[in-house]
Amino acid sequence: MNKAESNAPACGCPVKAEENSKGKIIILSGPSGVGKNTVRKKLDYDALNLVNSVSWTTRAPRAEDIEGVTYHFVTPQKFEEAVEAGEFAEHAGFADHAYGTPKEQIESNQKAGKNVMLEIEVQGAEQLMEKYPEATTIFLVPPAIEDLRMRLTGRGSEDEASIAARLKRAETEMNLACKYKYVVVNDDAQRAADEIAQIIRESAD
Repeated sequence: MNKAESNAPACGCPVKAEENSKGKIIILSGPSGVGKNTVRKKLDYDALNLVNSVSWTTRAPRAEDIEGVTYHFVTPQKFEEAVEAGEFAEHAGFADHAYGTPKEQIESNQKAGKNVMLEIEVQGAEQLMEKYPEATTIFLVPPAIEDLRMRLTGRGSEDEASIAARLKRAETEMNLACKYKYVVVNDDAQRAADEIAQIIRESAD
């Protein structure tokens, strides 16, 4: 785990109660196929005071997807209307589909004192980091690029051309890890989740 220099107040400095009442934003990102969803599901949401931010997407649901839990599945027209209305904190195109994170969902949960988890691709994460520079940003990486190929192939949901495109993009995205406050290696999903849980606890202190 690579931790950026802390901006926390020095020991002994009082922190006002109202400064602690607002929830934190947790951005979990990394290349497609690295296992973000698998690792995230191993986090104890109750213990970490976490809620998910559920993105919108124009892609078709997969067999394992649940509307309103995995994503909100919408038409391209509805998505474009939301973009024009400025409803997204970020939005991006990926693999011929669009994805977006509603601002209202993030900020209402923060006001309620919840830590908001955003599991998101790199392109969208960069936009969120600009809007919410105080966010705790975590980049999940594979032990090796070949691990990504094995995971993408194992899904059985994409053809070879799509997998090749994702791998090429992943190599570019890996170079952006330095923009994140923390980097976690997904060599084991439970171990990676435990490391992320510790990061969240420290960021909420």
